[in-house]
Amino acid sequence: MKTYLPGSAVALEEASVEAAERLLSGLFVAGDLVLSQVSRITGLESHMIQNWVARGFLPSPVNKKYSRRQLSRILIINTLRSVLPLDRICMLLTYVNGHLDDESDDAIDDTRLYMYMVCMTIGGETDCGKVLADYSEPFEGARKRIENVLKIMATAYEASVKKRLAEEMMQEIFNK
Repeated sequence: MKTYLPGSAVALEEASVEAAERLLSGLFVAGDLVLSQVSRITGLESHMIQNWVARGFLPSPVNKKYSRRQLSRILIINTLRSVLPLDRICMLLTYVNGHLDDESDDAIDDTRLYMYMVCMTIGGETDCGKVLADYSEPFEGARKRIENVLKIMATAYEASVKKRLAEEMMQEIFNK
């Protein structure tokens, strides 16, 4: 079974945090991404991404371009949405980062949060303490909030993998 960058339609050359980082860094070599590129990477329809912006789930693109931080938020939401309702995902992100359309009150940059999630999912790390070793709290209690969120994200990711596997098994049985 191929390993995909969580929340994306892009297969990784290998199932590792390093491969995920190389892929993401490579996407932004020429600068921020336009909506069609974000849509292609995530497998989401453009109107869905625009709807998430309109609903305040992520900040508006600047000059019609999406930053790595915004792509990371989209990838987080897309990773979790097959097993958690959108309003619960937003509650989770608000719990850790305050207002979703305002980055100034964030306890953690979405890019970093996404990479921590990648570390706990395809990277196989189960100890939040190890994952957050380089994290410095901007306010008291931020680390504990992030630990809670990462545990939920990792659990939801595993549930989505199991769900996808079950669907593939169903396809094999009924498409013979």
